[in-house]
Amino acid sequence: MSPATHTHHPELTKHQTLVLSALSREESPASAYTLLAHLQAEGLRAPQQVYRALDKLIEYGLVHRVETMNSFVACAHPHEHQHGLVVFAICDQCGHVDEFSDSAIEKRLKGWSKDNSFRMSAATVELHGQCLRCDGVAAAATDAPAAPVPAVAKPARRARKAPAAELP
Repeated sequence: MSPATHTHHPELTKHQTLVLSALSREESPASAYTLLAHLQAEGLRAPQQVYRALDKLIEYGLVHRVETMNSFVACAHPHEHQHGLVVFAICDQCGHVDEFSDSAIEKRLKGWSKDNSFRMSAATVELHGQCLRCDGVAAAATDAPAAPVPAVAKPARRARKAPAAELP
């Protein structure tokens, strides 16, 4: 990434650092109350302390909100994109979330916005379904062969959610 596209973030406060660290250790999206439970020993006592930290971390592009799960995830690649379109693939069985970007989808959404005189400020897409691991477990449990999975680029680590959008 070129220095011109790198967004500078102010130094994080103690609470922001604690919340980001706790969220980064989570295996799946976490609610503010889950984070608070993990951070009470560190001095955080009220949900509002966690929500304030999360709001700033979202503003800095370090955290995403997964709307359909009412939870949060640390950005899988905070220094690799300018936080245009974010796509989350969410397994409804195990809760695993993958985060990735897709320029083709982003281009279609921007085109729709332009064609409909809509000023898009942000876009997030959430895909719900079953991950490969859970699909394999389900197939093994029924002794049925799992459907072949097409070869696609592996998405980055975990993902977050965005409001659903209809593509033209």
